[in-house]
Amino acid sequence: MNYSFFDFLTLIGSLGLFLFGMKMMSEALQKVAGDRMRKILSAMTSNRFLGVLTGFLVTAIIQSSSATTVMVVSFVNAGLMSLVESIGVIMGANIGTTITGWMITLLGFKVKISAYALPMIGLGLPLIFSKNSSRRSWGEFLVGFALLFLGLEYLKGSVPNIKESPEVLSFLQNYTQLGFGSTLIFLFIGTLLTVVIQSSSATMALTFVMCNQGWIPFHLAAAMVMGENIGTTITANLAASVGNVSAKRAARVHLLFNLMGVTWMLIVFPWFVDAIDHFVSKSNGGISPSQSAAAVPTALSIFHTSFNVINVLVFIWFVPVFEKVVKRMIPASELEEEEFRLKFITTGMLSTSELSILQARKEVHWFGKHSQKMFGFIRKLMGQNKDSKFSKQFARIEKYEGICDNIEVEIANYLAQVNQGKLSDVGRKRVRSMLKLVDDLESIGDCNYNLAKTINRMRNANVKFSDEILKKLELMFNLVDEALNVMVTNLDDASEDIHVTKAKQIENEINNYRNQLKVEHLDNFKNGVYTYEAGIIFNDLFSECEKLADYAINVTEALAEVNPQ
Repeated sequence: MNYSFFDFLTLIGSLGLFLFGMKMMSEALQKVAGDRMRKILSAMTSNRFLGVLTGFLVTAIIQSSSATTVMVVSFVNAGLMSLVESIGVIMGANIGTTITGWMITLLGFKVKISAYALPMIGLGLPLIFSKNSSRRSWGEFLVGFALLFLGLEYLKGSVPNIKESPEVLSFLQNYTQLGFGSTLIFLFIGTLLTVVIQSSSATMALTFVMCNQGWIPFHLAAAMVMGENIGTTITANLAASVGNVSAKRAARVHLLFNLMGVTWMLIVFPWFVDAIDHFVSKSNGGISPSQSAAAVPTALSIFHTSFNVINVLVFIWFVPVFEKVVKRMIPASELEEEEFRLKFITTGMLSTSELSILQARKEVHWFGKHSQKMFGFIRKLMGQNKDSKFSKQFARIEKYEGICDNIEVEIANYLAQVNQGKLSDVGRKRVRSMLKLVDDLESIGDCNYNLAKTINRMRNANVKFSDEILKKLELMFNLVDEALNVMVTNLDDASEDIHVTKAKQIENEINNYRNQLKVEHLDNFKNGVYTYEAGIIFNDLFSECEKLADYAINVTEALAEVNPQ
């Protein structure tokens, strides 16, 4: 009893190591070389066919579709790859995994990537202790990557050892005469074995053994191979369990794609297996896999490859459908952590610098909406009473602040590139104004984060304001909201009419109200309306709101230069 419980804990520990490695690798990916890696991955997956080729090559090299799909899930989780880009790579990984089957069939060996795990930790560990943050992130990435594969290896080793005792499966020969029922039974067994052993190639090796022993005929071995295709998706879904919504969707695409493939194959299964049988016996001197166990490995490898290739050729045209289905299956939660990804500046410089300015302008408009959305989170944070929801909302604001910093750098770098091209005087003036504008939008993000930190301080100090004080803060928030609305309207790339007068009018209202609150704040101190600590927090909140509004008017003024009347 103790031994089996220890065995169970070993299994849970292996799973924990795998998930921890996935999380560590994904977080390190976000910090290290994010921009460069995003560009490389975008180039490799710029269309679904290139994505399929990428998935195929990576899987063929590392000889593990599970490893490829886990990496894809971690890239999606880190915001380096979009859901659509990941679908092509996952499809390619399915074809790549058939190379492993051929290597076992023809050469009888498989590369063990986990053998390199400890040397990778040896490389990564010194980097983790580096003072340079980039090197430290690379170290975390290497260690996370190694832990992920160590966990996967331990996971394989801590499950019941069917590989060394295949005779435990000999009872299955009693279920080979049930027609279509036998096909479904062995499909399920293939899935179950792959889930348990965590390796589709090991399951395939077991399938070869079962055929050699004469326990199952070729067509049921083919059904087991189909089951392996479903079972191998479990690893990616396990990895996605610690990921965000996008990562979960990418893993679910893998499962859905393989399930759909197996469904259509079941419809044509008898004819397809007969065709493979006929082809192998014709090219193998009349030796049929249904009569000779020696022909089974080749026949199964042909079946596996043709099944996956046809699957990809059929479903590659339905990538947008897969995307819609998984978005319905896994809807975005209200507090989903958005990942940093530019919407418009993704294809590099356009044919002319003037067109590139327009592209940057669209990105800036989206950045403005992003800043406005962040202020909406502040208002929700202010009224949040539950600790768990407060922590999630605060973490979301913190995340958005980091996104604002990244967007500013990306747009500024892009504008610097544009400035090196041939530009008119008006174009150069627009680039200068947009650089100032982007800096102000990032400062709005900083103000939002400062407000969130003040609200957090207020919560930790257990400061409670009276209804009257809360109404005054609410009025200030409404004015700031109005200022941000005008700013976003002005940022709209379709609009050339900049509402400078309206923006200045709101800014004056905010300044006057801030001055009024300052006077009242001093009176409140004298009259003991609130404690000194509460007063400081109240002052910080309305002063930061006024500062935020200043940056909003700066954006409008910079826009007036971008769009000279």
